[in-house]
Amino acid sequence: MIAHWRQRLLRWYTAWQTWRRWQKALSLVGALLVIAALWLYLWIFADLPAIDQLQAGMMLPSTRILDRNGKLLYEVIDKDGGRHTAVSISQIPQALIQATIATEDRNFYSTPGVDPVGIVRALWINLQGGEVRAGGSTITQQVARNLLLDPEQRSARTLQRKLKEMVLALQLASRTSKDDVLALYLNQSYYGNLAYGVQAAARVYFNKDVQSLDLAECAMLAGLTQLPGSHDPLTNPAAAKDRQKVVLGLMVTAGYLTPAQADAAADEPLQYGSGRFDMRAPHFVLMVWDQLQRDYPDLIYKGGLEVTTTLDLNWQNAAEEIARRQIDKLNNPPPGETLHHASNAALVALDPQTGQVRALLGSVDYFDEQINGAINLAWVPRQPGSTLKPFTYALTFDPTKPDAWTPATMILDVTTPFITQRLQSYTPSNYGLVEHGPVSIREALASSYNIPAVIALDHIGLPALLDLLHKLGISTLNDTSRLDLSVTLGGGEIRLLELTAAYAAFANGGHAVQPSLILEVKDQDGNSIYQWQPPPPTAPIIDPRVAYLITDILSDNNARLPAFGDHSALQIGYPAAAKTGTTTDFRDNWTMGFTPTVVVGTWVGNADNTPMVKVTGISGAGPIWNEFMRTILRGQPERAFEAPDGLVRAEVCGVSGLLPTPYCPTRKIDVFIDGTAPTEPDTMFQAFTLDSATGLLATDDTPFERRVERVYQVLPQEARAWALQHHIEEPPLAAAPVIAKGADSQTALRLLKPDPYTRYQLTPEIPLESQQIRLAAAVPPDTAAITFWLDDQPVGSIAGDPWWVMWALTPGQHTLRVTAEMGDGTIQQSDPIQFTVVSFVPPDDEPTSGDYK
Repeated sequence: MIAHWRQRLLRWYTAWQTWRRWQKALSLVGALLVIAALWLYLWIFADLPAIDQLQAGMMLPSTRILDRNGKLLYEVIDKDGGRHTAVSISQIPQALIQATIATEDRNFYSTPGVDPVGIVRALWINLQGGEVRAGGSTITQQVARNLLLDPEQRSARTLQRKLKEMVLALQLASRTSKDDVLALYLNQSYYGNLAYGVQAAARVYFNKDVQSLDLAECAMLAGLTQLPGSHDPLTNPAAAKDRQKVVLGLMVTAGYLTPAQADAAADEPLQYGSGRFDMRAPHFVLMVWDQLQRDYPDLIYKGGLEVTTTLDLNWQNAAEEIARRQIDKLNNPPPGETLHHASNAALVALDPQTGQVRALLGSVDYFDEQINGAINLAWVPRQPGSTLKPFTYALTFDPTKPDAWTPATMILDVTTPFITQRLQSYTPSNYGLVEHGPVSIREALASSYNIPAVIALDHIGLPALLDLLHKLGISTLNDTSRLDLSVTLGGGEIRLLELTAAYAAFANGGHAVQPSLILEVKDQDGNSIYQWQPPPPTAPIIDPRVAYLITDILSDNNARLPAFGDHSALQIGYPAAAKTGTTTDFRDNWTMGFTPTVVVGTWVGNADNTPMVKVTGISGAGPIWNEFMRTILRGQPERAFEAPDGLVRAEVCGVSGLLPTPYCPTRKIDVFIDGTAPTEPDTMFQAFTLDSATGLLATDDTPFERRVERVYQVLPQEARAWALQHHIEEPPLAAAPVIAKGADSQTALRLLKPDPYTRYQLTPEIPLESQQIRLAAAVPPDTAAITFWLDDQPVGSIAGDPWWVMWALTPGQHTLRVTAEMGDGTIQQSDPIQFTVVSFVPPDDEPTSGDYK
């Protein structure tokens, strides 16, 4: 019995001891929980701002933006003086409210300030991406964050900030109605271009009050708040339009719109304007502000920043006055002259050594909505015309490549077909449809001939040109599926600011420069928080010798005489290089030019892309460039372009670019990279001995007194038609012509007609047997006979010049090649080409697509 009680007492004691241990553990855990709760409370609530501080958070930034000499361009001040006007929720269109809710917080009216579903969704996205990519913030949270948290807390991407934001949102939602929260959000959100709140945004982008906005305009504004710089319709209308379509799609998903209503709004053309406010160089200032928003998002909200920019206000004022005067002149011509329908202009001037932007004009009047003046045409991509030709030729001059071209290299400016990457025939033409035959690259570039430029691009390849442009800072021309050989003639879109910076490489010895807008930023205490510093030295993108050759050509007034005449707008009384550009239908025209100390790009056109009337780069943008250059260089000493080491000068035959012979009619001195000067004598001008009685070649039997020597110009067979049009007599027998640049091998057998991938269509109005095309070939010397083979069947042979036959069109897809029997009995074969012949399609039948010749 005693043993029994002893065991029971032992069990009771053990249980009591266990309970005591658990009691201690629970007490410890409880204490830890209390400490953790207290720490969590202090971590979240200790410095949590009070809800009644909302008014203090509504103060807008105060920043002074100055030119490089300290002159005030714009002061961003508080809501009572800046572009900010609060409106009640009743004044805001329902479409804008719905667009904002659908885009920012679909469950806004059904959540208590935070959205648990949205938080879980954001957490899942972030976990999948391995980084914070989605925040799950409701509209109420955004209001709390932007108006109650200080800049450091607002910019932090931490759990503590998120928890504070959620607590504040719950407090705000409990004390403020949903409509009041939404009104706070719509009145305080930043919409870009220094517009805070929907009323300011409506004035800035559409020059109207917010209550007058329609559905399409509301969707556009609602899409701006997340990334106002990237979706800015004034600088990136395509991205803004894409964002608008996203917003409209979200409104459909939320049940606010039908798909048909969304499509109608997306198709509506928008007319951008700008409410007037006191700002000098507005497009430049807005670009500076966007950079400050990007680089110092926390500091600009502290107020008191002083930003010294690279702009020279004197240069800017000159640019504005000169551009306005030129546009007025184009639209108010003397009686009897053409009204040119040119409403706008842009200009960029920068230092080619540093990239500092000294003047930037985005339009002739920022505040004129009739010309879409608020659109920044110094930044919006436009087609560049011929302004990319210098970069194309620069690649052909590369001395590291075999058979590098030179300014004296001869190239044929005659009709030349090319094959695009889409396997289509492409035959470029010159301005005015004029061909110039054999020309030097110096003349072809200086006079801006189109055909030689495409030959040059076909020679170097499109990828090489795009790579060079991207290395020089061009951020467009990325969709290679839309680009082809026409790029060198303007078949793409370029920003004026970036193209001006790219031209700086020709002025500074081949180096890329990054356009700079800001020299220094000081905080409210006068401490410098940023100072522009020269970038570290880098290797040139373009060989300095090549850059000089291009500069030498673009500054050669004699070389551009055939196209521009003497005393053109490209002459400014100082050593200067210049290049014009004009696009199809006169939609854009440009003049790009530089001296050793400044590079200036000008553009003239219409912001809505409507065509002008007979306005070219030399007559539209050229006078602006000319007068601006003369103005800023007035009183400055002349400074010539300095030639780098490694260049030589040599005398060449003026047409062929080869060493002159006694028969060469013109000679000239040209400049070459050492090792690229010609070493072969000219063969374009050859002497033949004729019989004066017969006009034929003299033979051994021709008496001495009847033997006469005559010099003929011997051209490649591709230039035969041009030679006949210009009454250039052919030599009396086959002679080896000078080889023009651009063809893979102009001494090889090759087809000249038809053009590759041409599509022909038969017509019922002409007898079938009369519907014929010419099959033509260029043959090497010592050719005895040739045979044309169509789909591996012989269709014609010829045993002498002219080397062509006629062939009656037959429907089908055809492959053509030609074979040649040489004098020594060997056989040569050309590369094949393909072309198509289609039958006539009656109007009631389904039409056949394609290009026809």
